[in-house]
Amino acid sequence: MSETAPLAGKTLFITGGSRGIGEAIAIRAAQDGANVVVAAKTSEPHPKLPGTIHTAVEKVEAAGGKGLALQVDARDEDRVKEAVDQAAEHFGGIDIVVNNASAIFLATTEATPMKRYDLMMDVNVRATFCVTQAAMPYLRASAEAGRGPHILTLSPPLDMDPKWFANHLPYTMSKYGMSMCVLGWAREFKETGIAANALWPKTTIATAAVRNLLGGEEMIRASRTPEIVADAAHWIFSQDPRGTTGHFFLDEEVLRMAGETDFERYAVEPGTDLMPDLFL
Repeated sequence: MSETAPLAGKTLFITGGSRGIGEAIAIRAAQDGANVVVAAKTSEPHPKLPGTIHTAVEKVEAAGGKGLALQVDARDEDRVKEAVDQAAEHFGGIDIVVNNASAIFLATTEATPMKRYDLMMDVNVRATFCVTQAAMPYLRASAEAGRGPHILTLSPPLDMDPKWFANHLPYTMSKYGMSMCVLGWAREFKETGIAANALWPKTTIATAAVRNLLGGEEMIRASRTPEIVADAAHWIFSQDPRGTTGHFFLDEEVLRMAGETDFERYAVEPGTDLMPDLFL
């Protein structure tokens, strides 16, 4: 645990936390001594995707935190409510919700099967809303106790430039739907002391989605590691929620505000030209 540990004893509920960015955020919080609920679908090893809820919790506990693995399909309203209540009972509340679970399918209107359309809308927009709604009683209790609650959604800044819609309209609508939740929640919960912010990477991040869906190893080499997003999320969680809400943060900009100057340490392959992420 670090000497300054603002998340010590706080409880995070992270969707899609079995790998990638979600897992990195979980581990960074655990280094402070946080309680981390890893809520994701993958309970058994997947042949093409690394990590399960159980391996993520092992890493959380190895990093100094306390973990709870919950198998959750965030599209299932009843299971979400059950899991949120179970997490709060286990750790005595919930202070931070991280809406990280996401589905991606980059295709035009005619090339997008409705099954894929529904998946993105359900996982990206509906699940983000559903999880946050279920957690609200606990976030309100956290605010009343002065514990500084946060909602963090991994979604991009809202930009109505048609270029972001032309080639992958369904995906853009689903990610912007998440961002619209942030916009609304920041105003809706302004007086409660619950922060709602979005966080998006400035560059592509070395995750399974990037490797499998966006460009393979070449794209991975032009990416940064998930730790840059995790460090940015940690800074956001460390801020007073009443003064830090309604922002569409970029990971690099957050860390520059925090005083970071060495970004090469986050590069998969230092010295390589980095690939800007979508929507930037």
